Amino acid sequence: MDSFGTLDLVPEAVVVVGSDGVVQHVNDRALVMLGRTDVVGKPVGDALDLTDDAGVHVDLADSRPRIGTRLPERVLHLAAAGRVRPVAVAGQWHDDVLVATLRSAGRREALAAVQGDVVATVSHEIRSPLTSVKGFTRTLLAKWDRFSDEQKRTMLETVDADADRVTRLLRELLDVSRIDAGRVQLQRQPVDLGALVERVVAKQAVGELATGRLLRLDVADDLPRVHADPDKLEQVLVNLLENALAYAPDSEVRVRAERDAAGVRLAVEDDGPGIAPDEVRSVFRKFGRGRDNRRAGTGLGLYITRGLVEAHGGRVWLDTDRTDGASFHVVLPTDA
Repeated sequence: MDSFGTLDLVPEAVVVVGSDGVVQHVNDRALVMLGRTDVVGKPVGDALDLTDDAGVHVDLADSRPRIGTRLPERVLHLAAAGRVRPVAVAGQWHDDVLVATLRSAGRREALAAVQGDVVATVSHEIRSPLTSVKGFTRTLLAKWDRFSDEQKRTMLETVDADADRVTRLLRELLDVSRIDAGRVQLQRQPVDLGALVERVVAKQAVGELATGRLLRLDVADDLPRVHADPDKLEQVLVNLLENALAYAPDSEVRVRAERDAAGVRLAVEDDGPGIAPDEVRSVFRKFGRGRDNRRAGTGLGLYITRGLVEAHGGRVWLDTDRTDGASFHVVLPTDA
């Protein structure tokens, strides 16, 4: 029995990857887990469809082949055999060969990984504005008389904006907890959707993200009223608009409201860089950041949007037929 053959005796799935990122061997358990036999000879990123909790693709070959380098165990999501499930992945480099192990992760392990991401994301998003607030307030308290009124105003405006940023994060986390628990409370009333859309777009047009940008609005004259929570619908539209303005900074943003066979439809479209096919499924996930993961933000806006829309009995989706830009659609029932 050769050295690779002994891996078939290991109870965990084992994948051996060369320094070139190509799979050299998989054991029997890995074949069962992956539900395929055409793995050897393929790049590991293609052979193992692994994503983290933000929906970002994880390629084990991205770790540099240094002898003795360990890959700490982490819970990822493996798409294989027609389903997605959490798996605990670990590994180590030996003589320019990576030996990676995969085992099914239970609900507790998967939840622990999600909670870890929550803590890391929230800590990062809160630390940055609080550092700014602390720095400016300390400076003003210590050297108040050294600054002009204009300088003081600039620093106080920054403090005010950062305080708003923290407040928004806390509000988003509260929204997420309600959505996850199925406790979204709606204050339903007849809503003139056309007037609401016009009001929201007008406010966004004078915001910092929209400075110098063209927001085009097309509202049908025959829109029926919807029985909905106006504040929650405004939150949905604001999230979609801010998403388009942030990720398509050089693009015109178009907002349409029209009748639909299922009720009324809202669409927010841009001509920006669009969303890669392998990122589409992550955009509505918690902490999902399609298009550009370096952009600021918590990655909660679209997750909250979906939760609020579904609480109204509607649905939201991303048009995957477009080859450029992004087009988000919301359909709301008129008889809910």
